[in-house]
Amino acid sequence: MTAEGPVRRRRPLLRLGLPRDPASSSHITGFLVITLATVMLTRLLLDLTGFPQLGGGGVHVSHVLWGGLLMALAFIVLMTFIGPVVRRFAVLLAGVGFGLFIDEIGKFVTADYDYFWAPTAAMIYLIVIGLGLFADVLQRRHPRDPAEFLAAAADQAVAGLAGGFSARERTRARWYLSRAGDVPGADEVRALLDSVEHDAVELPDPIGATSQWIVHASRWLVRARWVPWVTVAVLVLTSAVTLGRGIYGWTASDDEPAWLVVGILLSGLASTAFAVVGLVRVRTDREAGYRWFRRAVLVALLVTQIFLFRLSPWDATIGLVVDLVILAVVAAELDVIAGDRSTSPVG
Repeated sequence: MTAEGPVRRRRPLLRLGLPRDPASSSHITGFLVITLATVMLTRLLLDLTGFPQLGGGGVHVSHVLWGGLLMALAFIVLMTFIGPVVRRFAVLLAGVGFGLFIDEIGKFVTADYDYFWAPTAAMIYLIVIGLGLFADVLQRRHPRDPAEFLAAAADQAVAGLAGGFSARERTRARWYLSRAGDVPGADEVRALLDSVEHDAVELPDPIGATSQWIVHASRWLVRARWVPWVTVAVLVLTSAVTLGRGIYGWTASDDEPAWLVVGILLSGLASTAFAVVGLVRVRTDREAGYRWFRRAVLVALLVTQIFLFRLSPWDATIGLVVDLVILAVVAAELDVIAGDRSTSPVG
């Protein structure tokens, strides 16, 4: 077999030199969360300050320009520096910049340059959800190739060669290498990692630290057996409230568009139905039941919230936070169930 044989069998993106970063899910999630937080904080501050105008004499510097500047800075730092460290800073810059940019979308899709265009919040949320789903497709379309883990380990080595490895970064790099197996180049990367000097200084990683805290907190919560059941009760209650909101809009309101009411009604009905199926299944099959609960939350997040943001952005924001907490606890419960299954004796 020739040396280029294994390369020829790899997927086209890998042959083009485009391995996926195992940490990209954390980066993209951080980017989208920062985007939404920036939009909400911007709207809140503008409301509290009476929507001030920056400029004068017929000149108004919209915050969309500051958003574009921050996104440009994110691109510049990504093109200037190599290695994984710069991505953490770029995620922050790009998230804030994109949030400032997309917050003014109403001005650019309306003829009268209307910042307060009613569907703005729903459109922003739809775009964020769309970007998240697109990123998820890129991550999950194919199983990760061992060569991608090897590339990730080598990528970690880039930062280590320049500034040394902390214990955490060395552990991460070696974990990537262990997932690569014995692919060509693994021994050379292992030797490279071993040659990196130790550095006790931990670089700040607020997004990674927040992600780990959420995972640990959700797993700690599910250890209290009453927490998942309270979470399920809240899920069923919120689904029922959403369904009731749709029914009320259908029968009692002439102000709301018909498509909005129908969307809330149908998505609320689907979410409630999934939650009820979960309640029935969880009695005999805990894992199947919680998978139905997760489907109910995902319908609420990916469909219902779009209509609710169109109806009442601030109320929808509260609902979004509740749904995210429920999803975290349900995901943690499924992880615990999977862990129990993998450690249980066979036969």
